[in-house]
Amino acid sequence: MTDDMTIGERVAFYRQRRGLTQTVLAGLVGRSEDWLRKVEHEVLPLDRLSVLRRLAFALDISLGDLIGEPVLMAWADESGRRTVPALRVALMDHRQFLSGPQPGEPPRLDALAAEIAAQWGDYQNSRYARLTQRLPLLITDAQAACQHHGRGSDDGLRAHALAASAHQLATAFLTKLGEADLAAISASRGLAAAHTSGDDLMIGSLYRSVAHALLSIGEFEQAVALARAAADHLEPGLGDATPEYLSVYGMLHLVGAVASSRREDRADTTTFLTEADKAATRLGHDANHMWTAFGPTNVNVHRVTAAMELGDVQVAVDLGPRIDTHALPVERRVRHAIETARAYVRWNRANDALTLLLDAEQYAPEQVRYHRLSRILVREMIRLPRPAGHAIELAYRMGVHGTDPRRP
Repeated sequence: MTDDMTIGERVAFYRQRRGLTQTVLAGLVGRSEDWLRKVEHEVLPLDRLSVLRRLAFALDISLGDLIGEPVLMAWADESGRRTVPALRVALMDHRQFLSGPQPGEPPRLDALAAEIAAQWGDYQNSRYARLTQRLPLLITDAQAACQHHGRGSDDGLRAHALAASAHQLATAFLTKLGEADLAAISASRGLAAAHTSGDDLMIGSLYRSVAHALLSIGEFEQAVALARAAADHLEPGLGDATPEYLSVYGMLHLVGAVASSRREDRADTTTFLTEADKAATRLGHDANHMWTAFGPTNVNVHRVTAAMELGDVQVAVDLGPRIDTHALPVERRVRHAIETARAYVRWNRANDALTLLLDAEQYAPEQVRYHRLSRILVREMIRLPRPAGHAIELAYRMGVHGTDPRRP
């Protein structure tokens, strides 16, 4: 019923369903009635998750209900005719845990590791169609390897570490698509596999994934607590930390910074960013250990995200364009472009935002098309009094509802 609505229209819809006046709902979220009226009429845009979460809580709905325009992934030559539902089936298949190891040859662990690396490469290069086709089978193979090798042997420990990495990949991908509940399931299963593997770095990496999943459903306090606890667990090993260790430790602080900024806690946000910066300084360069893309540049990318969540738009507008992201994977580069475009839109520079999104679309069309934030921004652009023709065309390519390139 709400698929074609903007966020403001959804706020009004759910408010009326709950029988709340604008005065009452505004009071519940600590804002004025005039503010809420402007939100519902799209005069004031909403993209700060801290505010959205308060509205969702007051309306007794999930964060996904409030912001989630369902994203239907397009069929493509690389994806075939099965997309996210196939991944859901793979993640929810528990039969093997009841029936034990299946007959036949299990997946070879070296081959499984190579396929995981290839699919992480697809993710970091924003090849979503390829992932939708290949990831369900990877999850199934990883689970089968765990069942075949058990828990006690070296091969069993390795199989569980590989399964943790496969589920971490699925979690990252599903979070990007806005499939928050399914991402949480994937993260939980990956964390269980990581604990079975006994690999501290993999455990820390999966705690980061769980924290991201919590962020996507608006559980900011839990995400902060989890990131801090996992980082504290790794802290004693910093003395002789490897680059991989520093990367996982630093990324835990970056997810903690985002979670804290969404709680509007400036002190915690600064603390997390400072600790991440220390780890990046020790690392000394941008790297991609354990698929983290961690380094000094990624710390600065997160500074922009945190500034936007805290409402410091001018900080983001000043810093965002000055960050050179070319050393980062495509996924990180495009995510930063979307965040900088968000800052431009809030600074009434919609044309600059559109230029960034169009440039990003050239090398990562699937990420621009399916990311929640880029869809919000493009919807806002086409609702301007005189929307740019290129914005209307982009919205049509992205499948944003209510757009037609033939519109005058």
